[in-house]
Amino acid sequence: MSVNVKELRSKKDFRSFIYLPEELHHDHPNWLPPIYLDEKRYFNPRRNRSFGHCDAVLLLVSRDGRPVGRIMGIIHRRSNEIHGENNARFGFMECGEDQEVAHALLQTIEDWAARQGASRMVGPMGFSDQDPEGFMIEGFENTPTIACTYNLGYMNRLVINEGYRKEIDYVVYKVPVPDRMPENQLRIQERALRRGRFRVAEFSQKRKLKPLIRPVLSLMNECFKDIYGYVPFDDKDMIALARRYLPVLDPRFVKIVLDQDGQVSGFIIGIPNMAEGIRRSRGRLFPCGFFWIRRAAKRTRQLDLLLGGVKEKYRGAGLDSLLGLKIMESAQKAGFTYLDSHRELETNVKVRAEMERWGGIIYKRYRIYQKEIRPS
Repeated sequence: MSVNVKELRSKKDFRSFIYLPEELHHDHPNWLPPIYLDEKRYFNPRRNRSFGHCDAVLLLVSRDGRPVGRIMGIIHRRSNEIHGENNARFGFMECGEDQEVAHALLQTIEDWAARQGASRMVGPMGFSDQDPEGFMIEGFENTPTIACTYNLGYMNRLVINEGYRKEIDYVVYKVPVPDRMPENQLRIQERALRRGRFRVAEFSQKRKLKPLIRPVLSLMNECFKDIYGYVPFDDKDMIALARRYLPVLDPRFVKIVLDQDGQVSGFIIGIPNMAEGIRRSRGRLFPCGFFWIRRAAKRTRQLDLLLGGVKEKYRGAGLDSLLGLKIMESAQKAGFTYLDSHRELETNVKVRAEMERWGGIIYKRYRIYQKEIRPS
């Protein structure tokens, strides 16, 4: 039977959109559900201010009255203006191994984007590079982190069959936590801290992090300005991102370098891997989800890196190695055996070299695809 594509119009449609991935993948051992409270906020235009500076559409595909696919289309006007592009994005695409459904999803989004005047489609992407990006192309045997998605390999074949080609890859490193800190890293630390030019702020309580959140996110704007797909945060964006991540931060794994004037010069942020707790709770925080997630964070041996950056004028001063050493020391003390680097652009040779100096190996790879479309 042919498929039917429609925009979300009702609460029932919205619920089907949110929970469709669970229906498709709940029996796959490595699939990780999202935290549904966050999902409901993210896709709600009244709760997510990103809808205010983007054109967006949410679509469901049904067959015989049953939802079998979903997709989101985004035209990020601000991003296009900053980067001199005329792109549309597709994201959060889910379906079974069914080319007819994939074609309906992508063709409908392409037609929508063309009517808005876009000339190119890229994805999977969300509103921000802090959202899940790319389809996994390597490392399917590994569990994803909270900041990434898990897809089955056939998704890549489906989009390639629709004419999509590689835009860019991200790599993820698995980095062992050493029993003893390397001598060369200790020497770099000594040089970086010499003469009191810099000091490292470390934390044991979340409340002491709050005054530094905005300076850290402001530095992120400076550090990430040339990163693929990055759009600078304004003040309200910073507040929203802080609210999103502060509840899951463990202050032991937040390291901030301050210069002699007390200004933030570099930072690195990690969180204990919570995958098993999220899976055990099926993405629901109530009634017992918080318990399972906290227990998983205490028992895991994996630390997931989220963000890191160094002020441009201090690059080459050893602050990246200093931050790496400090997070490794805390990881070792907490009993972690390895770090997940989070996504790194394949073109970011400096960060990749740092991961490899610590003995990291690539164990996951994600790909963003692109396709030219003809504006209407």
